[in-house]
Amino acid sequence: MDREQEEMQFLGLSGIYKESCKVIYSYWKIFAKITLSLILPLSFIFLAYIEVSNLIQRKIIFTEIRQHLTPVGTTRYHRLSDLLSKERTYFFLFKVVYSTFYLILSLLSTSAVVYTVACIYTGCDLTFGKVMTVVPKVWKRLLMTFLCIFIATIACIVAATLVFVSIVYFLRDTAAVVPLFFICLFLFIFGFIYLSIVWYLACVVSVLEESYGLKAIMKSRQLIRGKLIIVMVIFFKLNLSFLLVRYAFQMLVVYGRWGLVPMVDRVSYAILCFLVLSMLNLFGLVIQTVIYFVCKSYHHENIDKMELSNHLEVYLLAEYVPLKGQDVQLEEYRV
Repeated sequence: MDREQEEMQFLGLSGIYKESCKVIYSYWKIFAKITLSLILPLSFIFLAYIEVSNLIQRKIIFTEIRQHLTPVGTTRYHRLSDLLSKERTYFFLFKVVYSTFYLILSLLSTSAVVYTVACIYTGCDLTFGKVMTVVPKVWKRLLMTFLCIFIATIACIVAATLVFVSIVYFLRDTAAVVPLFFICLFLFIFGFIYLSIVWYLACVVSVLEESYGLKAIMKSRQLIRGKLIIVMVIFFKLNLSFLLVRYAFQMLVVYGRWGLVPMVDRVSYAILCFLVLSMLNLFGLVIQTVIYFVCKSYHHENIDKMELSNHLEVYLLAEYVPLKGQDVQLEEYRV
């Protein structure tokens, strides 16, 4: 990242994309190693989950149909009922295992990429071994931030559900029920997207600053102000790309097995989706960090590269000791 920090505040949508591509291209060797060790497994288990969960769901549906066609109270009906309970239990356990591994790999990947981009920005000596030494110490801070966002998201969903139920129950016979329902739905979707954006930037804050958990979330909200529209557009494009890859994988690979797509083509499409998803994961993580520096510059918060470098080096110690506020001081500068 050879741009001066003062210049980064002027980066727009295309500027952020170009800067992210430049970072990846300039240090492609270390990003390739991070991709092979963390991001490829992350993409693999994501696509494998889609494939396996579809098989299990189809098996559950088939058992449900057989049970429905079997007379109630018969021995066969009870056997199918027990089988259905086991299949649903296995499916639930499979989801839990998948979510656990996906979360761990996601946090590890985020830690590695954010730390790498920050080292590039500060000019620190950077090796793959160094990155992998730091990652296990950083992801715990990210986990605390994730738990805070998760609790906030659950609280929002519960509150929104209560509001929707109240609208339908108390205003069901009035003309205002439909427009009010859609207004609340729009606000809920916007709030969910906003929380997701805050979470993305809070991940970077958790790695590069002393704050993590709720403090990182509050800091993330402050940084987003003034750049919310640009960040939302980037967030929308990235997530749309992920959805398109997922849709393509489902249509061409998962559902393609039912005679719609030849086996050779299905394998080719699976590999293509896997590679595209991996590139999107890497690109998205690099963009997160670039956006962090853009937002810092926009708010005239100058990060002393030497102090940030010292902060990053602390992770290499045997025991991580959180830095004091003055160690990574954010100073105002005048443009």
